[in-house]
Amino acid sequence: MKAIIMAGGEGSRLRPLTCKRPKPLVPVANRPVMEYCVDLLRDLGIKEIGVTLQYLPQLIEEYFGDGSDFGLHLHYFVEDKPLGTAGSVKNAAAILDETFVVVSGDALTDFDLRPAIARHKESGALATLVLTAVDNPLEYGVVITNPDGSIRSFLEKPSWGEVFSDRVNTGIYILEPEVLELIPEGRPFDFSKDLFPRLLKEKRPLYGVTLSGYWCDIGNLTQYRQAQEDILRGRVKVRVVGQDKGGGVVMGEGVEIAPGARIEGPVLIGGACHIATGAVVGPFTVLGPYTRVEEGATVRRSVLWDNVYTGEGANVRGAVVCSRASLQRRVQVYEGAVIGDGTQVDAGAEVRPEVKVWPEKTLGRETVVHESLIWGRGVARPLFVGSQAPGYLHGDLTPFQVTRLGMAYGASFPPGTTVGLSTFAGGVGEMLYKALAAGLMAAGVQVADLGRLLTPIHRFAVRSLGLDGGCHIKRDAAERDKVWLHLVNSRGHDLNPAAVRKIENLYWREDGRRVQEVPASIYFPGLEGAYRDWLLATLGDHGLKKRALRVALGGQGQVAGVAGTILQDAGAEVIRLDLDPAKTWQAVQEDLLYFAGEIRRYGADLGAALDPNGEELILFTGEGRRVAPAQQMTLLARVYLETHRGASLVLPVTAPRVLEQVAGSLHGRVERVKGHPGIYHEAMARADGETALGQQHLQLDALAALVHILDWLARREESLDAAVAALPPVYTASRTVACPWEAKGRVMRTLISEEPADGVELLDGVQVRHGKGWSLVLPDGETPHYHIYSEAFSQEAAEELAGFYEERLKELVAREKSKGR
Repeated sequence: MKAIIMAGGEGSRLRPLTCKRPKPLVPVANRPVMEYCVDLLRDLGIKEIGVTLQYLPQLIEEYFGDGSDFGLHLHYFVEDKPLGTAGSVKNAAAILDETFVVVSGDALTDFDLRPAIARHKESGALATLVLTAVDNPLEYGVVITNPDGSIRSFLEKPSWGEVFSDRVNTGIYILEPEVLELIPEGRPFDFSKDLFPRLLKEKRPLYGVTLSGYWCDIGNLTQYRQAQEDILRGRVKVRVVGQDKGGGVVMGEGVEIAPGARIEGPVLIGGACHIATGAVVGPFTVLGPYTRVEEGATVRRSVLWDNVYTGEGANVRGAVVCSRASLQRRVQVYEGAVIGDGTQVDAGAEVRPEVKVWPEKTLGRETVVHESLIWGRGVARPLFVGSQAPGYLHGDLTPFQVTRLGMAYGASFPPGTTVGLSTFAGGVGEMLYKALAAGLMAAGVQVADLGRLLTPIHRFAVRSLGLDGGCHIKRDAAERDKVWLHLVNSRGHDLNPAAVRKIENLYWREDGRRVQEVPASIYFPGLEGAYRDWLLATLGDHGLKKRALRVALGGQGQVAGVAGTILQDAGAEVIRLDLDPAKTWQAVQEDLLYFAGEIRRYGADLGAALDPNGEELILFTGEGRRVAPAQQMTLLARVYLETHRGASLVLPVTAPRVLEQVAGSLHGRVERVKGHPGIYHEAMARADGETALGQQHLQLDALAALVHILDWLARREESLDAAVAALPPVYTASRTVACPWEAKGRVMRTLISEEPADGVELLDGVQVRHGKGWSLVLPDGETPHYHIYSEAFSQEAAEELAGFYEERLKELVAREKSKGR
């Protein structure tokens, strides 16, 4: 058997570790990570290995040579241009004339591949994927298999709503030479995106084998540090270079430890290191060869590469320091920081947490470095929830972070494009606006100052002004110290997942763009008036303009003023019942009984409360009864379809199924889509076409929805009470269940496996059909929770279904917690 090591990785998310070396040469426990792959294959008895290269290939060839020093024979295949994972292996086809193993040169694993190889041969597979279980599958390709091990489906880097298993693709494959015939010559082709889906589609023998053991693809700096700790803890069965001195201390040859120095295991100390009197090398530290730790210096939970100098009284904790870096006296390097190759940090300087310093830099005496110098960060934590980046004013949302996001967002556009920017009223909104504008302008993007707007008016402004995109800064309706940076595209819709991922990668990598010309910002006044004119122009002549309705309007601050003016101009009689501006929207909703009483007292035809951002509408009948959210959605669907006969109604999977009945009665149809806002908004836009006011506006704009409901009622000369009574009954229930992040994938996989396959739908979350209704289990993307939505033929049945799955999830979560004890 032969093997291929894919070693072309650049490792951009590991910068600055990979600025001067390819990712396979990054040291893990004082050995290049690819060396562990070589050991793994050699221990299987494989002697002939092809190595695919692209980024800095000569460095790998220089280190490993022809392979004779490692007891095998290496062949190198260099790509002139990126060919993808499968394309790079095709490039090595000259040596692949028998069953072969493909492994990644930048992953750390101790898998015993023999059972997978045996299963591959027994099954007659054309390709066998080695799978493993992980706690958080979001950054990997999830693989769903049938009971016999044959592969059922793939999901590449899913959202939580798509996590149906915790089994992921490790990038280790056992292949027959025949697969090479399916890979095109000389053009990019990927195993997981191209080859395996083709094999699945053509029903070729494609299997997955789940192996236990350790596996880490070291995709970011957090995983890099964790891999070192796992080796020191003995969690990985790999060869560590050095002698075991007891107490968890492993040392190379020629180490000098002065009397009075303190070594606290587990630690790994490379050859020829020097540790002076009074120095402390604490647990979970790796010192590379020829590193010096001077008198009184402390190094804890850190990885120092070769030839690093740590001066007297210096303190390094939880950091990574690359080759030849020099930390002078009293330098402080904090958790998560990275110091690049050859960097000089002068006496008394501080490198704050998470700061990345690129190679060959000089930090002056007593300087405090709060931000990364030039580039670099790779973190698995998602920055966005949908198309919005949340943050807390007294926590992680600082002007510096907002400027970084502005630079990343700006770098996703060509220089010279124009992006609209708006915010909420007050000093905090102005501060964040200026920070974000600075980042956008630094990236060469022209800022269109849209002022202080409600979210729907921001969407309208971006769309109507023909801008290339926009960002609206808004307060969270429920938590006053929480702020959202809400990004939209040129149509005013939330960004799709691919666009969000691009910005997030630019942010974490700090891959900023330098420009020579910084365009001046432009200001657009009068946008509230333009929005008013647009909205009123969408109304007909036979509704509110002919028959005024009396509306009790509840709102806080800006939304109350804007809504009151527009409703009056539309022809409604408005009773302003402004809500307490000091309360959160959540607190306001808890006090809506008083508002309902005021509707009756003033004899209004109906009542309407709008959240401070203008995105959520709560309706009340003239009798003061609140219209349930499912009823309100049904009502809006009817309003839309009566004016757009035969249209396609786009709905998220959480929407009640009774809407199919409503759509059918009006000659329409329903299209179900995933709940990601970007996907949902794009689908609505496609369905609406060139309609002046479509379902996308009614769903995203509380004020537009209210105006058109009023106009519809006026045209029909019908009360809201009667309109709601005429709707088909909707019986829904919901629950929320806490679940640790690390258990989400396993819980979802178990839930799917225990349900009949013919009753399960996996569009977004897990939807289970029952004789009396349906239930949807949907993981939350921002918090460690599951949401349960149920609908049935009666409220009692809906509550029963929701309660059943609530108990099921609690049981599965408890089972996972007990396993971890």
